[in-house]
Amino acid sequence: MNYTALDTYRYERKLLVEGLSEHQVRTLIKLHPALFVQTYPPRYVNNIYLDTPAMDYYYENINGVPQRRKVRIRWYGDLFGKIRKPILEYKIKDGLVGTKESQNLPDFVLDENFDRDQFQETIAKGSPTIVHYHLRELDAVLLNRYYRWYFATTDGRYRVTVDTDMTFYNIKRAGNAFRQRQQNYLNLIVELKYNAEHDPTAQRVSGLFPFSVTKNSKYVEGIERVYL
Repeated sequence: MNYTALDTYRYERKLLVEGLSEHQVRTLIKLHPALFVQTYPPRYVNNIYLDTPAMDYYYENINGVPQRRKVRIRWYGDLFGKIRKPILEYKIKDGLVGTKESQNLPDFVLDENFDRDQFQETIAKGSPTIVHYHLRELDAVLLNRYYRWYFATTDGRYRVTVDTDMTFYNIKRAGNAFRQRQQNYLNLIVELKYNAEHDPTAQRVSGLFPFSVTKNSKYVEGIERVYL
């Protein structure tokens, strides 16, 4: 699956890209003195974001709550059809650092019949008991998809991802044709990721990129694009 399971806290620095193409950004990464190399073939990343009926996770993010979480179902490749080997991810934020817990989920079908009720019937009920009890309190609220490139330094201390072709769909309580979508093809999202123990030298690594650190949440952007 080429899935990165985290057993420690790490930083995820979002970098603002202005006036550069995707090809130019990838070239700058490869020319970086820290010696970044491509680690995986690029691929589509798909997510279904989950939230409480009151949208607590969304509001915790926009209000800057230091200890917060984000819950999503992730898979790679095709967006629709039979979804195989999906992963439930809890992204846990504690101030400036975060970690991730994961759980395998049962396969499911994502098509025009998928809605919040089907999520409860096919995914929540098919999960381990402790996960099921939490998922039954959540709704599937947002579907998103992007194309991701992967890079890392040769010593493995620093990783960079480049995300393009961002697309968002809302998930209704019924009747999801998934024809209406919001796209952000102009925006490039670059993330620098590293474990907390490597923070003392991270400023030197990030400072050699012609990008500035910014705040960006794909979940918040998606909610505001398709619901507000």
